[in-house]
Amino acid sequence: MTDALVLANGGAAALDKLPRLGIGALTAWITRAVAQGRRVSALLAYPLGERLCLIGVLANDTDGVLELAAAELERSADGGASFPSMTPACPEVHLFEREIAEQWGARPLGHPWLKPVRFQPPRRGGGPSASPIGVTDFYRIEGDEVHEVAVGPVHAGVIEPGHFRFQCHGENVMHLEISLGYQHRGVERALVELRSGDRTSTGRDAGVPGPRAIHYAETLAGDTTIGHATAYCAAVEALSGTRVPPRALALRAVALELERLANHVGDLGALANDVAFLPTAAYCGRLRGDYLNLTAELCGSRFGRGMVRVGRVGFDVTDARVEEMLARLDAAARDTETAARLLWETASVQARFEDTGRVATDLARTLGLVGVAARASGLSRDVRKSHPAGYYRFAHVPMSTWTSGDVFGRAYVRGLEIRRSIDFIRTVLRTLPGGAIAKPPKLARAGHLAVSMVEGWRGEICHVAITDDAGRLAAYKIVDPSFHNWTGLAMALRDQQISDFPLCNKSFNLSYCGHDL
Repeated sequence: MTDALVLANGGAAALDKLPRLGIGALTAWITRAVAQGRRVSALLAYPLGERLCLIGVLANDTDGVLELAAAELERSADGGASFPSMTPACPEVHLFEREIAEQWGARPLGHPWLKPVRFQPPRRGGGPSASPIGVTDFYRIEGDEVHEVAVGPVHAGVIEPGHFRFQCHGENVMHLEISLGYQHRGVERALVELRSGDRTSTGRDAGVPGPRAIHYAETLAGDTTIGHATAYCAAVEALSGTRVPPRALALRAVALELERLANHVGDLGALANDVAFLPTAAYCGRLRGDYLNLTAELCGSRFGRGMVRVGRVGFDVTDARVEEMLARLDAAARDTETAARLLWETASVQARFEDTGRVATDLARTLGLVGVAARASGLSRDVRKSHPAGYYRFAHVPMSTWTSGDVFGRAYVRGLEIRRSIDFIRTVLRTLPGGAIAKPPKLARAGHLAVSMVEGWRGEICHVAITDDAGRLAAYKIVDPSFHNWTGLAMALRDQQISDFPLCNKSFNLSYCGHDL
């Protein structure tokens, strides 16, 4: 195996330590490593003078480390480049390769499905395309009694835009194609373009791209404020060598698990509502608010805005507030258990959940699924367990898995995680370390690369940050769990009734804006 740069989660290294391979050697290393059990956490490109640097970040869950290697691509006179596609041998990179082609004009030769991720492919000369989102040639199945159903991008109710095209024979779905990109805001590019004017500053946010960067991080996917803010801060802290006080790490972990609780409980209620089971739907609608209010008790914001900052947390808790939070958590936990039990014990609910939207274990592994979707299909993938960072190095959360890979499995894993997150929060609040909640951040080191991963409520969040010779960001890559999992939703609809789509969609509950960064 190629000697790779090995990092722990939340680690950093000088760029000159990153192995530079030939492009053939890099693609062979990635495909071979994935066949041996590694996962592709990120595959990114960034400009390096007249060349394009391609970096693979692989997760070794067995050893609990990240493995990295790179290759440089020569650009042609028109600014384009090419490299051999890994997708035929390693399908989980298919979306990464399409994104690189779209953003940088580097074509993966031999890619079987080189379609837009968010835009049309770049024009001759390279650079992002300005073509309208969603304007492309969609896959079509021709035949007697085969028809096409298009849904979105505008949907009923308060929901983000996304376009779905179903190829159906009667009510049976033969193929679902998902077209996103309507929420693209250019956040990765904006983070690189931000500039902190005074790199000699000793202020609280010294060494980060600028005061707006943390707000971009908090709104990458609005329901994952704590998850993405923690990943961003961990990456910046790794670049600068900033060590966060234990009390701050503990409070970050409490906030992250409260975010998980609010979203998992909300999803159980939404799934119940999709099958017209109103008792659990009504219960969970209220309980989601209870968990959001606990986050507000922690930091003043129901979504956790302002809680996680570089080198610190924005708010501390008194002993009296801890006792109040524990009492409210206990009350919410009792009602949550009742609401979930109603769901599991109602035969009509289980009849709709079981065998609906099944993703088999081998398929989930092939597609590179993460988070709840992966664990419901029998894959043991949880950053808190395999790549613990922050306070998860000291406090343990058991991994929750199931094997059915269907709507029931994805719902039941949520139910298991709710119990375990509640236990975790109780333990951490009762044993909070003393001391400070802040440490002044240092300046980011020049010519370094850092990788941070967080197990958000949807799954693995991965941030990759690279600094230039002046210590400013040269590249920033964000991989939301939705980026890995949208293809899983498409496959879950194969040979299902089209009326099962809302239920399958909610069981994944993926982010549009998290995908469209």
